[in-house]
Amino acid sequence: MTDRLLKGIGVSAGIAVGPAVVVRWTMPEVPHRVVPRSRVEKEVRRLRAAVRDVKRYLQDLRAKAEDRAGADEARIFDAQLLMLEDKEFLSGVADLIRENHLTAEKAFEFKALEVRDLWTATGNPRLKDRLADFSGVTIRVLEHLMHRGSDELWEGIADPSVVVARELGPGLTVQLDREHVVGLVSEEGTRTSHAAILAHSIGIPAVFGVTGAMERIEPGTMLVMDGTRGTVLLDPTPAEIAEARGRELRRRELATQLDEVASQPAVTTDGVRIALRGNVDLPDEIKAAQEHRAEGVGLLRTEFLITSHTTLPSEDEQTAYFRRVSEAFPGYPVVVRTYDLGGDKLPGAFRMLAETNPQLGWRAIRVCLDRPEIFHAQVRAALRAAAHGQIQLMIPLVTRLDEVDRTRDIVALEAKRLAAEGIEAAATLPLGVMVETPAAAVIADRLAEASDFLSVGTNDLTQYTLVVDRGNARLADRFNPHDPSVVRLLKMVVDAARAAGKPASVCGEMASEPLSAFLLLGLGYDTLSVAPPKLTIVKWMARQVSVARARVAAEQALAARSADAVLDVLRLALAEAVDLKLLDPDARLPGGRRAASLNV
Repeated sequence: MTDRLLKGIGVSAGIAVGPAVVVRWTMPEVPHRVVPRSRVEKEVRRLRAAVRDVKRYLQDLRAKAEDRAGADEARIFDAQLLMLEDKEFLSGVADLIRENHLTAEKAFEFKALEVRDLWTATGNPRLKDRLADFSGVTIRVLEHLMHRGSDELWEGIADPSVVVARELGPGLTVQLDREHVVGLVSEEGTRTSHAAILAHSIGIPAVFGVTGAMERIEPGTMLVMDGTRGTVLLDPTPAEIAEARGRELRRRELATQLDEVASQPAVTTDGVRIALRGNVDLPDEIKAAQEHRAEGVGLLRTEFLITSHTTLPSEDEQTAYFRRVSEAFPGYPVVVRTYDLGGDKLPGAFRMLAETNPQLGWRAIRVCLDRPEIFHAQVRAALRAAAHGQIQLMIPLVTRLDEVDRTRDIVALEAKRLAAEGIEAAATLPLGVMVETPAAAVIADRLAEASDFLSVGTNDLTQYTLVVDRGNARLADRFNPHDPSVVRLLKMVVDAARAAGKPASVCGEMASEPLSAFLLLGLGYDTLSVAPPKLTIVKWMARQVSVARARVAAEQALAARSADAVLDVLRLALAEAVDLKLLDPDARLPGGRRAASLNV
């Protein structure tokens, strides 16, 4: 089957089965023609008229997007409208017409190709995502100038089909008829591309980034595409089609149940309340955390404030951001992680020597303590924001007690200074430790005494414990957070926090995966900080299980000899409460046991 399976990125969940309709929506070939001097200004007027007409067309698409996908998604077309009306770009096109006597379409094409090459050369992934928007605008204007249309692209689709294209822009996506287009496959695009966002909002399964799709998929080829797994299967057998439709039924069944629990508290069947917070990397994730009912933010990353910038953020800028996040979650805590700089995060405003092994070098709290001009401003901003909300501070990559002590001294110093300056700020704030290294786990009892809370970053804890670079594909099978060594360290941390009377949470990827979250509940964690899209499924899992059963599974996991044995224990225990096929269609229980039915 591998020769029939194409892989990409699942950008909109769901499974679609149907024949391929291959769409070749590309820039038209524009003939090179010049015009007499007497017609130059007429060509400029043609350009302006085309821009006006395409603007009206995009405004109509925006209205359609708002009706089908919502107001936020409709704003995607604002970016295209801005591109269309960019004065510098249009002035450059007009200059080409006047100076070289080119037709309006040839001048527009020339300038558009120049911009496309410039954006491509930057290597910036965000600009690459926006190229689809720019290409869409360019094609619309050129086709208008050449008296062509794009409507014929969809006229031949009579049966439910899967559209295959090299690149899909939001303008094409929003026009799709859901009855006739059941799935999208594109060679280009990522999860953050505008076409992907619209496909998700409209509810069309989509797989983007499928290399070779246009070459491998002939028109009419039967496809099974899975927008959850990110796969496209060519020429499926009847059995494969039946299996895919079964997976889709289970996905929809789970989606229905997730909708039912979204507004409910995360309380286990034996009455234990679990706090589910959100991880927020960037400002645009605040809304996602709110929509998924996050009870505050358990990990607010701050690196974006400094990376990709040429200057350091001011204290006022940081204060405003921390307050904005806190105000989005009134009554709930927001845990600000201090800058985790160095390693793979090298800001433009930061100057540092190259290191042979940056992951074990000058990074995170080490950088902050050595660069007071960075750290003190961030501490002051957190204190100022804490006067208006439940702001907490957490320091990453701690390996020594003095790192906590020195940070606490800085908090006290800056609080005193702010008071002396007459600036509104909290007198202090909770200071926590992010446990990411075996060193921190081993001295967790001392760290719990010195700090106000502990939070485990399971990604780095796994990496450092197992001595495996999580980005090394060759060692991917060795990077496993269920390894008995990692499980035992997790238990050490939560026990140390409990003995000191301090709260402990997990903010790494383990908290976002239901099977792993089940283990964490059994180990004793009652606060999890989760990637926003995963909040509801983790809540759903928590509401199906008892902590008592999770504890039994955790005890067995602590005694296991391998990561596979740990997973077997967890699957068997969780299968007593939920149908594992809902969480993982490929789930297999050891010893040939079948997953139990839902016990809701």
